[in-house]
Amino acid sequence: MKKTGQEFLKKTQYPYLEPSGQMMGIPQPPVELPCPGNGEAIRLPAPASVTVPHIDLRDAILHRESRRSYRKEPITLDELSFLLWCTQGVKREVTGEYTFRTVPSAGARHAFETYVLVNNVEGVAPGLYRYLAIEHLLAEVSAEPGITNKIFHACLYQQFAKKNAVTIIWTAVPDRMTWRYSERGYRYLFLDAGHACQNLYLGAEAVGCGVCAIGAFDDEAMNQILGLDGETQFVIYIAAVGKITTRIT
Repeated sequence: MKKTGQEFLKKTQYPYLEPSGQMMGIPQPPVELPCPGNGEAIRLPAPASVTVPHIDLRDAILHRESRRSYRKEPITLDELSFLLWCTQGVKREVTGEYTFRTVPSAGARHAFETYVLVNNVEGVAPGLYRYLAIEHLLAEVSAEPGITNKIFHACLYQQFAKKNAVTIIWTAVPDRMTWRYSERGYRYLFLDAGHACQNLYLGAEAVGCGVCAIGAFDDEAMNQILGLDGETQFVIYIAAVGKITTRIT
């Protein structure tokens, strides 16, 4: 009997795929989920207006590493705006159909939503937000005082996950991908997550921040915290961000 991972690889090969929703003429899912709740919405500084220190790409790649120790210094709203733009920023939208972003995605499906746990950002109240990439703003999801601890626990008590300035949580909306690629689209979700997180690592090098990707987390607990059902939307990847002690010059 094949193990689960082997079975996944086998059954997502082309000979096993059923016709996709696109092939059957089913309307595609929306390119972005609706704005959550009636909480505060924060307009982020326009990416083009944010001044980013120059850093050589070779140096950014050379010095990129997972950093688990951060200063208590907050990151600025400009820096957060830049990092979110690096990971899911919209360069162009074909209204209602697809978007071109700062990261690659299979078929330009961009099946992620980005949640941002703010612990220490200048001018932003701590809490859980969602990044609305098309409008480039933050929408408040929860201001619950204990939400940082809940996410820390769901990240299996990794200490840096509660001593950071920001935790970025990517969730996948699989229908957005499988509409075109059937069950093989699940493979592409995980590939795309890597693209987004690597951009975060490289962008962080330019603004004196460190990043540590988190793949070890309690899936059910994380989905529950975000109010997700774990099927039509689920947490796929997490990253801690904070100011580092030294800066590349």
